[in-house]
Amino acid sequence: MIKRKWLILSHGFNMDGRAASLTITDKIPHLIEEGIEPVVLSAVTGKKDTRFYHRQILPWGPAGLRFDLRHLIAQKYGRGLFYRLTTGPVSIILSPLILIERLIIGLQSQWSWTPAAIFWGYIAIKKFDPELIYSTGGAYSAHWAGIWLKRITKKPWIAEIHDPMVFPGTVPKTRNLKFWAKLEGMICREANFAWWFTDQAMLSAKRRHPELGDKGKVILPGAEPPIVTAEYKRDPQYIHIGHFGSLSNVRTLKGFAQAFLKLKEESLDIANHFKIECYGGHIDTNAKKFITENQLEKYFIDIGRLEYDPKTKKSGREQIQIKMQEMDYLLIIHGDTEDCAEYIPSKFYDYLWAKRPIFAIINKNQQFKNLLSKYKSLISNATDINSIVEKLNEIYINWNEKKEVNINELPISTSNATNQIIEYVNHEIN
Repeated sequence: MIKRKWLILSHGFNMDGRAASLTITDKIPHLIEEGIEPVVLSAVTGKKDTRFYHRQILPWGPAGLRFDLRHLIAQKYGRGLFYRLTTGPVSIILSPLILIERLIIGLQSQWSWTPAAIFWGYIAIKKFDPELIYSTGGAYSAHWAGIWLKRITKKPWIAEIHDPMVFPGTVPKTRNLKFWAKLEGMICREANFAWWFTDQAMLSAKRRHPELGDKGKVILPGAEPPIVTAEYKRDPQYIHIGHFGSLSNVRTLKGFAQAFLKLKEESLDIANHFKIECYGGHIDTNAKKFITENQLEKYFIDIGRLEYDPKTKKSGREQIQIKMQEMDYLLIIHGDTEDCAEYIPSKFYDYLWAKRPIFAIINKNQQFKNLLSKYKSLISNATDINSIVEKLNEIYINWNEKKEVNINELPISTSNATNQIIEYVNHEIN
C-alpha cells in the first residue's frame, strides 16, 4: 500500500500552548491514523518533530530573520547575558536592512518566510511527491507560499483560514492590510478547497469573492481531549473564575472589571468571594490600569504564561488543562469590535473538554451564542455592563447554594475537523 503524503505549510508548529500552532499540530495524529504522512515546513519558533519529515526554515528578510534569531537564542540559552550580548549586535547589523525592507515591502516581518517556504516546498514536493499542499494560518505567509507552490507544481492546494483577512466594515488602507485583502482573493480563486472557522467569516469572504463558490466551507476547529485530568473541588471560601488565553486593548478585561466594580459597590460581601485568575496572556494595559485605579488587585490575579515545570515534569499546556478543570467558571472575553462576528476564541473548544461551566461575554456573533447555549453557558453582552453584573450574581447564588451545572453534550474534537477535511479531499479533489 502506497502511503499518502500531504505537504503542510505552517509558520507556527509545535509551539506549546499557541492557538495558531495547536490548530494544526493537534490534527497530525489523526492524519497519521488515517494513513496520511505529513511533510511539514514551519518556522523555527517551535520544537522540531521527529515522527516525520519536518524542516524548520528561517525567513529570508532582515526583520523576520532578527525575530527568529532572537527566539532561537532565547530558546537555547535563555534571556540572560548571552542573549543580550548576541541579539544586540545582530539588531545593529540588520537595522539598516530592516529600514530598507519596510520602505520597499511594507508588510509584516513574516512575509519573508514565504520565499523560503517556496524554495524548500518545491524541493520537498520533488522529493516526496505529496498528493496536495495544505497551508494553515494564522500567519499569511503559509498561504502565500501555498499559492505559488500550486502555480509552480500544479499540485492541488487546500487552505485553512484561522482569522478574517479583511476587517468587517472597513476599507484596507495600509500596504499590509491591502495585501491581506488581495491574498484573500487569491485564496478564493485558486485554492481547491478553503475553510474558515465561523459562518460569517466564510460568508464575508464569499461575498467579496463569489468565485469561491462551493469550495468554501466552515469547519469548527475543535480541540483535543486533555492530556491530564484533575478533579474539581469546591472551595468553601472563594469562587474561582479562570480566564485562559491572550488579552489585549482590543480584547480587554476592562469591561468585566468595570462590571465587577459595580458588583463590589452593590455588595462587598458577594464581591469578596470572587477570585479572577488570568492565565496565558497577562491582563491587558487598559484593564490593569482600571484595576489598579479602583483597588481591585486582590480580586484579579495576573498569573500569565505557564512554561514547562521541571519539578512536576508537566508542560505549560498540561498545567493549564489542570487549572481549567479546577475552576468554578471559565471566562471568555470575546471583544467589542466588528470582527467579533467572524471569530470564535479558540479557547472555547478547550473549555468544553474541561467540563466546567462557561461564562462568556460576547459580541455580535449568533453562531457563537448558539454554541454557548448548547453547552449551558452563562452569556452576557460585551456592551452591557448590567448583564455582566447580573451573571456574576447568578454565579454567586449557584456557588452559595452548591448548585452544580451538569454538561452532557460531547465536546467538539479535532478529530471531527480532521475527518471533514479528509472527506472533502477524498470526494472532491482526489
